[in-house]
Amino acid sequence: MKKVTLAGIALCMATLAGCSSNDEEELVLPEINNQFETQIVWQETVGDGVEHYFSRLQPAFYKDRVFVAARNGEVEALSLVDGDTLWQTDVREDSGFWPWSNEESAKLSGGILQAYGKIFIGSEHGQVVALDRETGELVWRKSVPGEALSRPAAGDGLIYVNLGSGQLLALHPDTGEERWRYEQEVPPLTLRGLSSPTVANGGVLVGEETGKLTVLIADSGFAAWQAEVAQPKGASEFERLVDVDTEPKVSGAMVYTLAYNGNLAAVDIRSGNVVWKREYSSYREFSIVGDTIYVVDSDGVIYALDKNSGIERWSQAALRGWYITGPAVLGNYLAVGDQEGNLHWLDRNSGELVARHEFDDSGFYVEPILANDRLIVITRDGEVSAIKAQ
Repeated sequence: MKKVTLAGIALCMATLAGCSSNDEEELVLPEINNQFETQIVWQETVGDGVEHYFSRLQPAFYKDRVFVAARNGEVEALSLVDGDTLWQTDVREDSGFWPWSNEESAKLSGGILQAYGKIFIGSEHGQVVALDRETGELVWRKSVPGEALSRPAAGDGLIYVNLGSGQLLALHPDTGEERWRYEQEVPPLTLRGLSSPTVANGGVLVGEETGKLTVLIADSGFAAWQAEVAQPKGASEFERLVDVDTEPKVSGAMVYTLAYNGNLAAVDIRSGNVVWKREYSSYREFSIVGDTIYVVDSDGVIYALDKNSGIERWSQAALRGWYITGPAVLGNYLAVGDQEGNLHWLDRNSGELVARHEFDDSGFYVEPILANDRLIVITRDGEVSAIKAQ
């Protein structure tokens, strides 16, 4: 069964944006007396970025390199030290059977993963591309039966790609050869997004659009167990949305997952037993650092919770309605970006807003990533920045 795409996306995003504009009251950012300045170490641009599309092209990091991509097909490796371009590739070139010309968009959307000496990126055209990590040269490209909207995962000698058609594929990293596939149920209406898989303890963990967390045996694709994170409720298909679009996070003996219209849940990774659930609804990625989980809910409220019990430590509602990204942690601070291009810093122990810095006003869509002692952020228009909190 295919997803609703056009009408469904419009309906979902109009609601999920959390009233980024309001007919009765204009949203105003709270005043902040910056306790420190954001230091921009370097700044570069990759193509036109993802523009206004829902392409989740989060950068990737390996040693002294940062890998970034634009929706149209441009992929670059940048020096973490100074931002210099080490290689640049356009995956539309030398296409052979590639179904578009250089003037058309490759619609890159699922990525970026670095593993096994390669860079892996998926597309809305139903393609997965593998590039040499050192040179950017094309290693292989493969047609897959659905849109690749989330970052692939790597482990146990394979690459795992979750598709909008409800299939999860295991591919050989050197050739793209399919080793197995797993079929999921796809409801009539879903959010525009997919869970990135996680590989741990010989299993592949993936959130499903039916509100379940599933664990598959990594070398065979057989299901080991399923845990219910959210249960569909309500009369309409929209009310019954329970997508688990976030990447499962493994910490110790637990795996943590989060659903829209559902819960944040801690699940025993060996048995699939739900240890605790808390009512938080989100489609944004969350972070775990130490014994604390940091969550941004569907309205843009930020929470810190105890990892072991799910008990809330603090909440910050000042950015409600600003359509902020999931959180990233740098030292003692939590960073989130908003739809207008502001990067907000919070004290991660108290939730207090402590600083703000303005970037490209095209806004942020994907979470910052931590690369050694700095954060890498990218705006919708492709402005890539390496920053520190000073």
